[in-house]
Amino acid sequence: MTIRLYDTSARQIRDFTPITPGCVSIYLCGATVQAAPHIGHIRSGLDFDIMRRWFDYRGYDVTFIRNVTDIDDKIIRKSAEQNRPWWAIGYENERAFNDGYTTLGCLPPTYEPRATGHVTEMIEMMRTLIERGHAYEADGNVYFDVRSLPGYLSLSNQDLDELRQPAEDGETGKRDPRDFAMWKAVKPGEPSWETPWGRGRPGWHLECSAMAHKYLGSAFDIHGGGIDLIFPHHENEIAQARGVGDEFAHYWVHNSWVTMSGEKMSKSLGNSVLVSEMVKEWRPIVLRYYLGTPHYRSTIEYSEEALREAESAFARIEGFVQRVVEKAGGAVEPAAEVPPAFAEAMDDDLGVPGALAVVHTTVRQGNSALAADDKEAAVARLAEVRAMLAVLGLDPLDPHWAGESDRGEDLHGVVDTLVRLVLQQRESARARKDWATADAIRDQLNQSGLVIEDGPQGPRWTLGPR
Repeated sequence: MTIRLYDTSARQIRDFTPITPGCVSIYLCGATVQAAPHIGHIRSGLDFDIMRRWFDYRGYDVTFIRNVTDIDDKIIRKSAEQNRPWWAIGYENERAFNDGYTTLGCLPPTYEPRATGHVTEMIEMMRTLIERGHAYEADGNVYFDVRSLPGYLSLSNQDLDELRQPAEDGETGKRDPRDFAMWKAVKPGEPSWETPWGRGRPGWHLECSAMAHKYLGSAFDIHGGGIDLIFPHHENEIAQARGVGDEFAHYWVHNSWVTMSGEKMSKSLGNSVLVSEMVKEWRPIVLRYYLGTPHYRSTIEYSEEALREAESAFARIEGFVQRVVEKAGGAVEPAAEVPPAFAEAMDDDLGVPGALAVVHTTVRQGNSALAADDKEAAVARLAEVRAMLAVLGLDPLDPHWAGESDRGEDLHGVVDTLVRLVLQQRESARARKDWATADAIRDQLNQSGLVIEDGPQGPRWTLGPR
């Protein structure tokens, strides 16, 4: 068994070899909490949740760090625009992100550090970088000297002479326009902290280098994030960490975007879809299926049609699960191991689409067993399906999703009673061989959003896709 991952720095798929046998350390760039999350933000959390679950399944002891950037230029601008404290905006949106992660079934990280809680570590890192000649102070700002470190830009594979480094107002005193700010001098009305170089606040990149070192040490296995972070954020993280002597990440794994009309989903484009609104219209487990089942390196083009297709696909899985549970007369525990084809797909760069194909094949086999009244085979297939769905965070029998599939437990009993009365009328029509009436009743039920299936024990109903 060897897990293989696409390493952005190597530009190829590599066998995963952990630094410490049996353990895996992961640092994921988490939320910048200037606004509530849209589904593009949450995709990264879902993709790395599946990675974390697969390492768990393979027997690794996982340490998973997901940071929170609770101070940056955007948060400060929002504070001024809304006349609200920067920390209030950050905390409100941090909670919104965590609600989104939890609602969509993400396991909590091992630690979730905030940038503002690690200013001391940032100051220590800057002091070391200045002493080693990799950084300098100018007008209260502290900059990283990009020409001082061989190998800068190796992750993004750019030419330093052609680099255009993003810059903000107030970044004065640079020796080279390509140098980047690690610390920004205080401006009127902005939050600030005391340092040996005067009061100021962190730049965007410094926090992650400092926090990764604190929680994972000088070397760790995997650094993750969206492809938009490769430059400048991850490139500058590497520079800072290597400048103080850290090996830093051994593998770089990046997920792709969620797009709308071919553009990256973002607040600035006005094309975002908030998680808090999406879960009012779509079941969270369906939204997880939609966002989590494409390959993490593939772009997801958002559309309601694609969501409806995901809903229909998951309904087929869920319907099978429910039928076998009814047939078995109780719970069916997940199998101890997933099918070999599923494991092979997941080991190959977290090939969720291939793994999901195995899930659907197993569901079809299980449905055939049900049709043949082979209870033992149907139960065995459900045990395999549950084991696979657990890895994907999509097991409808998991306590996290308990009651979620009913879309309102309080109404389920009432609906069930009413539907069964209508189904009795349909059965009476069929007994009279009044096929037109029976078909009309079935069609009306289907139009109302119910799926009617005839089986050996009589008709049963489920909620269909919208």
